[in-house]
Amino acid sequence: MRAAPTILHLDMDAFYASAEQAAKPSLRGKPVVVGGLGTRGVVATASYEARRLGVHSAMPTAQARRLAPNAAYLVPRFPLYRAVSDQVMDLLGRLSPLVEPLSLDEAFVDLEAGGVADDSDSARAIGVRLRTVIRAVTGLSGSVGLAGSKMLAKIASEEAKPDGLMLIEPGTERELLAPRSVRILPGVGPATGDHLRRAGMTVVQDLADAGEAELVRLLGKAHGIALHRMAQGFDDRPVVTERDAKSVSVEDTFDVDLHDRVRVRAEVERLADRCVRRLRDAGRSGRTVVLKVRRYDFSTLTRSETLRGPTDDPVVVKEAAARLLEAVDTTGGVRLLGVGVTGLADFTQEDLFAQAAEAETAAEAEQAAASDAAPAEPVVTEEEAAAEDAVQLAARRWPAGHDVRHDVHGHGWVQGSGIGRVTVRFEEPWTPPGRVRTFRIDDPGLQPAEPLPLVREPVDYSSWPASLPKSLSGPVPPDGAESSP
Repeated sequence: MRAAPTILHLDMDAFYASAEQAAKPSLRGKPVVVGGLGTRGVVATASYEARRLGVHSAMPTAQARRLAPNAAYLVPRFPLYRAVSDQVMDLLGRLSPLVEPLSLDEAFVDLEAGGVADDSDSARAIGVRLRTVIRAVTGLSGSVGLAGSKMLAKIASEEAKPDGLMLIEPGTERELLAPRSVRILPGVGPATGDHLRRAGMTVVQDLADAGEAELVRLLGKAHGIALHRMAQGFDDRPVVTERDAKSVSVEDTFDVDLHDRVRVRAEVERLADRCVRRLRDAGRSGRTVVLKVRRYDFSTLTRSETLRGPTDDPVVVKEAAARLLEAVDTTGGVRLLGVGVTGLADFTQEDLFAQAAEAETAAEAEQAAASDAAPAEPVVTEEEAAAEDAVQLAARRWPAGHDVRHDVHGHGWVQGSGIGRVTVRFEEPWTPPGRVRTFRIDDPGLQPAEPLPLVREPVDYSSWPASLPKSLSGPVPPDGAESSP
């Protein structure tokens, strides 16, 4: 624990949904839900307007639609979110060399290591100014927590939401934590919380009073000791710049159960390709391939195969995943498939390329042999093929919320598509709400587009943190100003 609140936790407010509202003037002040839109989709983020209707992250989208039928339901636009996240992380990196990103929209910062704060007043001033510059650069709001430990800084930012700042003075931790639910502490999820409740412990003060020995008896040595320390406000974890990933994985949930074994294998190969792209983007390789299969009855199976050495070769990963699939019974249908790679390393083993080539050659020979005895493909009429192409085109090119550009009407975003049509609202982040028009999905004048920046005029923040950008408009809050949690 530190004697000054020089650990900062930033959490952007309803990040994905707020970015969509900033990009789409017609959605500002309205409920917005971002996530999977299929029958088995899950909510990634809900705007505060949607949260007031009961919608929350990890909720099935179908349930969200019942609670908020008039909300805007959008597919995530990760290129936009990553671009905004890069701007925010760059701002944090100018405060300190010790920045620990937790996700695209959340990070810890060690202000003391950056030499920008050494007491409560200077820490609060940095927090206020950080929120101001983030809004100027990205157009979005973030909540800031300041404390002498990571645990308390994160609790403070949660208390400050939305669009606020909270500072916990060192020495007041136990008083602040005592009446809170045990679920506020890291590592206390639903199962542990229920176990503690049955033992008569519902608030943090109960844990502190119970003593270390009792918590060790209930939860085991490591968890019990750690939880007792946290209940007293102790957390000595440092801010670390690199959080080493243990695995890279991708998965998809399907709107309709997959029964065709050939389709299942094709989906596994597609996921393997995506997984390898992520692996290479991270500059890593891995030696264990993992296949995840959730069947029609919600039973979930995982199978793994460890290779001779680490690889980032898509052929090797696809072949390993296919071998794992052969050992899984998919009778009855498949709801979800996932492919992952664990045992990560920063290098590949050269002889695996030879292994991949051998595997590919064998696969080609097997395919050629099988094709001699394979029955003819079923005849598909031109009308059926065109209809299928139209469905695939709509799903691939016109997801709800994504950007488009029309030769005549300019930049817009997809409100929805289906039955051969796509509906677009034409507006930009800095324009009034725009008009809606509907086109054929194959309209030659309509093309997918890249997201626009959320702020029309780039803000020069090269002088940050020494001073706020000169291009900021409006009054700047004085040092020490604090928004209400």
